[in-house]
Amino acid sequence: MAECPMDLINELFLRLAATTLVRCRAVSKPCFSLIDSPEFISSHLRRRLETGQHLMILLRGPRLLRTVELDSPENVTDIPHPLQAGGFTEVFGSFNGVIGLCNSPVDIAIFNPSTRKIHRLPIKPLDFPERHITREYVFYGLGYDSVSDDFKVVRMLQSKLKGGKENFGYPVEIKVFSLKKNSWKRVYLMFEVQILFIYFYYHLLPRRGYGVLANNHLHWILPRRQGIIAFNTIIRFDLASDDLGVLSFPQDLYTEDDMDVGVLDGCVCLMCYDEFSHVDVWVLKEYEDVKSWTKLFRVPKPESVESVDFMRPLIYSKDRSKILLEINNAKNLMWFDLESKELTTVGIKACDSSFTADILVSSLVLGCKGDPTEAQRRKDQMVPKSNKRDGFLSKGFKLKL
Repeated sequence: MAECPMDLINELFLRLAATTLVRCRAVSKPCFSLIDSPEFISSHLRRRLETGQHLMILLRGPRLLRTVELDSPENVTDIPHPLQAGGFTEVFGSFNGVIGLCNSPVDIAIFNPSTRKIHRLPIKPLDFPERHITREYVFYGLGYDSVSDDFKVVRMLQSKLKGGKENFGYPVEIKVFSLKKNSWKRVYLMFEVQILFIYFYYHLLPRRGYGVLANNHLHWILPRRQGIIAFNTIIRFDLASDDLGVLSFPQDLYTEDDMDVGVLDGCVCLMCYDEFSHVDVWVLKEYEDVKSWTKLFRVPKPESVESVDFMRPLIYSKDRSKILLEINNAKNLMWFDLESKELTTVGIKACDSSFTADILVSSLVLGCKGDPTEAQRRKDQMVPKSNKRDGFLSKGFKLKL
């Protein structure tokens, strides 16, 4: 029988989930080389994004990660936690199959749950003593700079203590990590942005301190405080220029008492809360055009929750008739029908209110962990010969038609 052509194998592999491809690397050396090649990794990711195949929901618990197939929510897989340190680990972003993890401002990593590949960021000392900061006072952001083809992590700290004679307000430290360079650099603020931090944003919920990625920028909201901070502000970090600026939005929303920022279908969106009644969702359809802000839909408070403290749109259904929403936590993952305005609970087993959710793409980005053929050889050496079965995976074989 003739050997299977590599171009046919390539087309077959492009249809498979990343978790399956990790195992296929052990089939033969040609398969290993193909799956690990940058060209294949890019093609595989592009196909996932174009077709929407193998999308997953990432469930994030304090000490546990799980993936759930979007089209088959009964299929739940536990992910070995790569940054477990006995405490609470934050997941601060997800893009192209890669997530950001942190235990503290100096213990940060980026991780691909599909391939189990992790990259720990080099430790970058803080400008402030650790006793002057807490988890709620740290902004994180995971982004991908399409200009330089580089993953970046942004870390912003605000000290609880006012600055001395040389500083006004509460000092801010901003540093950005480049995966390509595997190094951090400091970002200096322009005056019009620095003056925003004359106030101390102490009541940021941890999840509202996570940047959302759209149009090559990471976005955070600096919320107003009655009697102290008059207006809401959206700050944005340009991943290409490493500059921090401000994003304009409708003046009617400047004084909203409870507002959050998110991303839907690649567009920045704002959620305005009436916690006991509804949530209004606004979308910026054209990024640099403030006039393109549009109130897209209103979500009524579900009867199953007492109040809506947090809501985030995650993804459209394939026919774009529904939007998947996370309401307060992953226990309340619901499909919102844009026509009927009805909410339907997804109902994931073993998912309680301690979990939060994000969308995860099945990808090979960051590469795969180790050489599976070498791992198999080592495993075979530890097994007595009498117990060994067919060792074709360690020796390699060629696909046959």
